[in-house]
Amino acid sequence: MPELPEVQSVANYIKPFLLNQTISKIEPLNNFNRVFETHSSDEIIQLVKGQHINNVFRRGKYIIIDLDQGFLCIHLRMTGQLQTQLTNQDNKKHFTAKIDMQNGKELYFKDYRKFGRFYYYESLDILENKLGCEPLSPSFDLLYLLNGLKKSRGMIKPKLLDQSFIAGLGNIYVDESLWEARIHPRKMSMNISNQKIKKLWRAIPNILKSAINYNGTTIINFSYGNKIPGGFKKYLNVFGKEGSPCPRCNNNLKKIFVGQRGTHYCSKCQKL
Repeated sequence: MPELPEVQSVANYIKPFLLNQTISKIEPLNNFNRVFETHSSDEIIQLVKGQHINNVFRRGKYIIIDLDQGFLCIHLRMTGQLQTQLTNQDNKKHFTAKIDMQNGKELYFKDYRKFGRFYYYESLDILENKLGCEPLSPSFDLLYLLNGLKKSRGMIKPKLLDQSFIAGLGNIYVDESLWEARIHPRKMSMNISNQKIKKLWRAIPNILKSAINYNGTTIINFSYGNKIPGGFKKYLNVFGKEGSPCPRCNNNLKKIFVGQRGTHYCSKCQKL
């Protein structure tokens, strides 16, 4: 599933395309009406028709299109991609929605697995109530992380994956951040030293910013634009590298399951 850097890269890509445009129509493709989560097809068409696009930004793993009245939100889920054009290589059966602009521009939503969804909200309260702190915002300070972890009775990896605690983190960047901070993914959150929490606090935004600079990580089929892959994969230290030598100590990296999630770490650098 695309994580914060991937979603941010998509938002960055489509923002110039959508900004100050007026929506003429939104429609499901291939009769996949379930792509609209909060409203029926007819309802959402009427809600966004004629609306001006004022801004495009990210909150957690959601792409948010700010309209004159309300917000059109997109969650890519596992395989969702946004394209500003179709090519002869595109299989049209993989597309689930399209947004038409009054000037003739079109934005296509391609989704192999068909888990991606569109939402329309009058306000963002519903998202704010379920999403936690943005790790690239000033509110993600050391005290926030310390307090959150010291009050937690669970393992550190599931805690960092909890979107109500930190919004946007996923498997890739949690593994990378824990390796950077030398924290075992099964370590109980409340037992982690303040010194290591401080290292983690520094690692999370640094890794996310680096990944955004390379437009995210393409492991299988992520694309932030018209089939353009993200370039951060070659800078990963542990994720997907089980059996390879640790870049820090040369010990072979391992893969285990933590909270049913495949997890990559170094057993020498990240002691339990």
